[in-house]
Amino acid sequence: MGGPEEYADHPVRSYVMTDGRAHPSRNTIRPETLLVADPDKPVPLSASHRQRALLDVCGGVLSLAEAAAYLRLPVSLVVVLASDLVDSEHLSIRCGAPRHDLPERHVIEKVLNGLREL
Repeated sequence: MGGPEEYADHPVRSYVMTDGRAHPSRNTIRPETLLVADPDKPVPLSASHRQRALLDVCGGVLSLAEAAAYLRLPVSLVVVLASDLVDSEHLSIRCGAPRHDLPERHVIEKVLNGLREL
């Protein structure tokens, strides 16, 4: 059996890593969604090594996009993995600030222009 270099030219398809599923069980997880692993829950025995890795990197608060970058996996794949872990209550999700709570565009532009003048 060869090492990782053997598979460098033949990448594994994402759906193979998710047991043939291409869609998450929930549609509420977006790239900016914050993920938090529950430290009191043991890792499920049925968890894949990618799900275990996701739980490891989400020891603190981490966005789904950041977790995907750390794991070097596509965001769409990590959404499916995270959905499974949320369903089993091993991960919690926290949404960012609602759009109406964000500052007005002109305020952000003033701050940006002020930073450029520094």
